[in-house]
Amino acid sequence: RIVETFEAWAAELYIMLPKVQVAVVALFFFYLVANIIKNLVKRVFSRFSDQVALINLFSTLSYLLIILFGLFVALNVLQLEQTVSSLLAGAGIVGLALGFAFQDISVNFICGILIAFRKPFHVGDMIESNGYSGIVEEINLRATVLKTLQGLHVIIPNKDIIQTPMTNYTLTTDRRVDLAVGVSYGDALDQVETLTKQAVQNVPLLKSKEHIDLFFEEFGDSSINLLVVFWLTKADQASYLRARSEAIKAIKATYDAHGITIPFPIRTLDFGIKGGEKLSEMKVRTQNN
Repeated sequence: RIVETFEAWAAELYIMLPKVQVAVVALFFFYLVANIIKNLVKRVFSRFSDQVALINLFSTLSYLLIILFGLFVALNVLQLEQTVSSLLAGAGIVGLALGFAFQDISVNFICGILIAFRKPFHVGDMIESNGYSGIVEEINLRATVLKTLQGLHVIIPNKDIIQTPMTNYTLTTDRRVDLAVGVSYGDALDQVETLTKQAVQNVPLLKSKEHIDLFFEEFGDSSINLLVVFWLTKADQASYLRARSEAIKAIKATYDAHGITIPFPIRTLDFGIKGGEKLSEMKVRTQNN
């Protein structure tokens, strides 16, 4: 019986041998086509994106899809349609299960593809996102790596960068500085305006001396508050902090030189029931025991 079984298998193999040869030729043909398409996809995507990981991903996916299609063709040649149906059903179930299991990873992956094509920022740009500011050091398909101004490395998922506001300081060359300060009620406001503008004119990286604006905003509790506005020729955070610091020092030195006061918070104590009565004018009543 064993011999008869092997003889039956050999007879079936002999009958199917031409079909096996055609299936092997088909697989080899699709293998060649897959390699050609893979190289073509790399060339095409290299023109639109500089992300090596993304280019390799799409080229590999195209290669695997063509190989898989060639495998289905070979199975059809061998008249194994049931096997093809089983493979397709199994692939669909596995894909659905993986999609639910790795939902967050899939979202980050898709957002990484969007970042690679839309290019809202590049490696080396200064950005701010999700409360972190830093230089972009790496952009991959799952997350973006920032190096903060403190030298720390922060990994932000691509989903959070796409779904929340993001500021790219490298896209613009100018940046505005808004500096608030208060002066005493006894100071002349015209003099304060002139001296403040003169002090800010020596700030490094100042874009234009003619475009320094000053606005008196409100009558504060113990001071008249004003806002100094000027533009810088660089937008990075280090230049912004340096210019703001120099402006504060220059304004303070100018105010000290001309007797302009930046007042401390003042509290006035009123001892009268109706208000306006001084402590020295109040009648003090004493009670003898």
